[in-house]
Amino acid sequence: MNDPEERFTELYDRHYRAVLGYALLRAERGVAEDVCSETFLITWRRIGELPSPELPWLLGVARNLLAKQRDSRFRLRALLDRVAALTTERDRVSWDVAEHVVDRDLALAVLAALPEQDVEAMALATWHGLPPEQAAAVMGCSTRTYSVRLHRARKRLGRALHTQSRSATPHLRTAAPQRFVEEA
Repeated sequence: MNDPEERFTELYDRHYRAVLGYALLRAERGVAEDVCSETFLITWRRIGELPSPELPWLLGVARNLLAKQRDSRFRLRALLDRVAALTTERDRVSWDVAEHVVDRDLALAVLAALPEQDVEAMALATWHGLPPEQAAAVMGCSTRTYSVRLHRARKRLGRALHTQSRSATPHLRTAAPQRFVEEA
Protein backbone atom coordinates (compact mmCIF):
# COMPACT_ATOMS: atom_id res chain seq x y z
CA MET A 1 0.00 0.00 0.00
CA ASN A 2 1.70 3.20 -1.20
CA ASP A 3 -0.94 5.77 -0.27
CA PRO A 4 -0.34 6.95 3.33
CA GLU A 5 -4.00 7.88 3.81
CA GLU A 6 -5.17 4.42 2.73
CA ARG A 7 -2.57 2.73 4.92
CA PHE A 8 -3.57 4.82 7.94
CA THR A 9 -7.28 4.14 7.39
CA GLU A 10 -6.59 0.42 7.15
CA LEU A 11 -4.47 0.48 10.32
CA TYR A 12 -7.08 2.49 12.17
CA ASP A 13 -9.92 0.19 11.14
CA ARG A 14 -7.92 -2.93 12.01
CA HIS A 15 -6.39 -1.85 15.34
CA TYR A 16 -8.58 0.88 16.88
CA ARG A 17 -10.55 -1.51 19.09
CA ALA A 18 -7.39 -3.27 20.31
CA VAL A 19 -5.67 0.01 21.23
CA LEU A 20 -8.78 1.38 22.92
CA GLY A 21 -9.28 -1.90 24.80
CA TYR A 22 -5.66 -1.81 25.97
CA ALA A 23 -6.11 1.76 27.24
CA LEU A 24 -9.47 0.98 28.88
CA LEU A 25 -7.84 -1.74 30.97
CA ARG A 26 -5.46 0.86 32.41
CA ALA A 27 -7.45 4.12 32.62
CA GLU A 28 -10.97 5.50 32.85
CA ARG A 29 -12.92 5.92 29.63
CA GLY A 30 -12.17 9.59 28.92
CA VAL A 31 -8.43 9.16 29.42
CA ALA A 32 -8.43 5.92 27.41
CA GLU A 33 -10.18 7.61 24.49
CA ASP A 34 -7.71 10.51 24.59
CA VAL A 35 -4.77 8.10 24.67
CA CYS A 36 -6.20 6.13 21.76
CA SER A 37 -6.73 9.29 19.72
CA GLU A 38 -3.22 10.52 20.44
CA THR A 39 -1.80 7.10 19.59
CA PHE A 40 -3.33 7.31 16.13
CA LEU A 41 -2.24 10.92 15.73
CA ILE A 42 1.35 9.80 16.36
CA THR A 43 0.76 6.91 13.97
CA TRP A 44 -0.35 9.33 11.25
CA ARG A 45 2.73 11.48 11.78
CA ARG A 46 5.03 8.47 11.58
CA ILE A 47 3.12 6.44 8.99
CA GLY A 48 6.22 5.91 6.86
CA GLU A 49 8.29 4.57 9.77
CA LEU A 50 5.96 1.92 11.22
CA PRO A 51 7.41 -1.52 11.86
CA SER A 52 5.65 -4.71 10.92
CA PRO A 53 3.58 -5.95 12.67
CA GLU A 54 2.09 -2.61 13.71
CA LEU A 55 -0.02 -3.62 16.72
CA PRO A 56 2.87 -4.06 19.20
CA TRP A 57 4.19 -0.64 18.18
CA LEU A 58 0.74 0.92 18.58
CA LEU A 59 0.32 -0.63 22.02
CA GLY A 60 3.79 0.60 22.99
CA VAL A 61 2.84 4.14 22.01
CA ALA A 62 -0.39 3.84 24.02
CA ARG A 63 1.57 2.48 26.99
CA ASN A 64 3.96 5.44 26.89
CA LEU A 65 1.09 7.91 26.66
CA LEU A 66 -0.64 6.25 29.62
CA ALA A 67 2.59 6.53 31.61
CA LYS A 68 2.76 10.25 30.80
CA GLN A 69 -0.85 10.61 31.94
CA ARG A 70 -0.03 8.86 35.22
CA ASP A 71 3.04 11.03 35.74
CA SER A 72 1.01 14.14 35.05
CA ARG A 73 -1.72 13.08 37.48
CA PHE A 74 0.93 12.21 40.08
CA ARG A 75 2.57 15.64 39.72
CA LEU A 76 -0.82 17.32 39.97
CA ARG A 77 -1.70 15.31 43.07
CA ALA A 78 1.68 16.15 44.63
CA LEU A 79 1.16 19.85 43.86
CA LEU A 80 -2.33 19.79 45.37
CA ASP A 81 -0.97 18.03 48.45
CA ARG A 82 1.78 20.65 48.83
CA VAL A 83 -0.72 23.48 48.48
CA ALA A 84 -3.01 21.82 51.02
CA ALA A 85 -0.10 21.35 53.43
CA LEU A 86 0.84 25.03 53.15
CA THR A 87 -2.72 26.24 53.52
CA THR A 88 -3.65 27.26 57.02
CA GLU A 89 -7.09 27.30 58.60
CA ARG A 90 -7.02 31.10 58.33
CA ASP A 91 -6.54 30.77 54.56
CA ARG A 92 -9.59 28.54 54.31
CA VAL A 93 -11.78 30.86 56.38
CA SER A 94 -10.71 34.28 55.16
CA TRP A 95 -8.80 33.86 51.93
CA ASP A 96 -8.18 37.18 50.22
CA VAL A 97 -7.21 36.82 46.58
CA ALA A 98 -5.71 40.33 46.56
CA GLU A 99 -2.95 39.25 48.96
CA HIS A 100 -1.99 36.40 46.67
CA VAL A 101 -2.02 38.60 43.55
CA VAL A 102 0.40 40.97 45.27
CA ASP A 103 2.59 38.00 46.17
CA ARG A 104 2.43 36.77 42.57
CA ASP A 105 3.43 40.18 41.21
CA LEU A 106 6.30 40.37 43.66
CA ALA A 107 7.46 36.89 42.65
CA LEU A 108 7.25 37.78 38.95
CA ALA A 109 9.26 40.95 39.53
CA VAL A 110 11.93 38.99 41.40
CA LEU A 111 12.03 36.32 38.67
CA ALA A 112 12.44 39.01 36.02
CA ALA A 113 15.50 40.30 37.84
CA LEU A 114 17.19 36.88 38.02
CA PRO A 115 19.59 35.68 35.32
CA GLU A 116 17.87 33.84 32.45
CA GLN A 117 19.79 30.64 33.26
CA ASP A 118 18.44 30.64 36.84
CA VAL A 119 14.87 31.06 35.66
CA GLU A 120 15.25 28.30 33.08
CA ALA A 121 16.73 25.87 35.61
CA MET A 122 13.88 26.48 38.05
CA ALA A 123 11.20 26.38 35.34
CA LEU A 124 12.40 23.02 34.05
CA ALA A 125 12.21 21.56 37.56
CA THR A 126 9.03 23.17 38.86
CA TRP A 127 6.82 24.19 35.96
CA HIS A 128 7.71 21.32 33.64
CA GLY A 129 8.42 18.73 36.34
CA LEU A 130 11.52 17.37 34.62
CA PRO A 131 13.90 15.19 36.62
CA PRO A 132 17.49 16.51 36.82
CA GLU A 133 18.87 14.28 34.05
CA GLN A 134 16.22 15.47 31.56
CA ALA A 135 16.50 19.11 32.60
CA ALA A 136 20.28 18.85 32.21
CA ALA A 137 19.82 17.52 28.68
CA VAL A 138 17.57 20.48 27.84
CA MET A 139 20.14 22.94 29.22
CA GLY A 140 23.02 21.14 27.52
CA CYS A 141 25.02 20.32 30.64
CA SER A 142 25.71 17.39 32.95
CA THR A 143 23.22 16.35 35.61
CA ARG A 144 25.62 17.44 38.33
CA THR A 145 26.11 20.88 36.74
CA TYR A 146 22.35 21.29 36.40
CA SER A 147 21.80 20.33 40.04
CA VAL A 148 24.34 22.92 41.16
CA ARG A 149 22.74 25.57 38.92
CA LEU A 150 19.30 24.74 40.29
CA HIS A 151 20.51 24.88 43.89
CA ARG A 152 22.20 28.25 43.35
CA ALA A 153 19.19 29.62 41.45
CA ARG A 154 16.85 28.66 44.29
CA LYS A 155 19.17 30.29 46.82
CA ARG A 156 19.28 33.51 44.75
CA LEU A 157 15.50 33.44 44.38
CA GLY A 158 15.01 32.99 48.12
CA ARG A 159 17.37 35.85 48.95
CA ALA A 160 15.76 38.13 46.36
CA LEU A 161 12.23 37.33 47.56
CA HIS A 162 13.23 37.97 51.15
CA THR A 163 14.89 41.28 50.23
CA GLN A 164 12.03 42.42 48.00
CA SER A 165 9.27 41.43 50.41
CA ARG A 166 10.91 43.44 53.19
CA SER A 167 11.44 46.54 51.06
CA ALA A 168 8.64 46.32 48.50
CA THR A 169 6.49 49.37 48.02
CA PRO A 170 2.99 49.24 46.54
CA HIS A 171 4.05 50.70 43.18
CA LEU A 172 6.73 48.00 42.74
CA ARG A 173 4.32 45.24 43.63
CA THR A 174 1.71 46.01 40.99
CA ALA A 175 3.83 45.97 37.84
CA ALA A 176 4.22 42.50 36.36
CA PRO A 177 7.21 42.10 34.04
CA GLN A 178 6.08 41.77 30.42
CA ARG A 179 8.45 38.88 29.67
CA PHE A 180 6.79 36.51 32.15
CA VAL A 181 3.24 37.62 31.50
CA GLU A 182 3.61 36.50 27.90
CA GLU A 183 5.24 33.16 28.77
CA ALA A 184 2.98 32.25 31.69
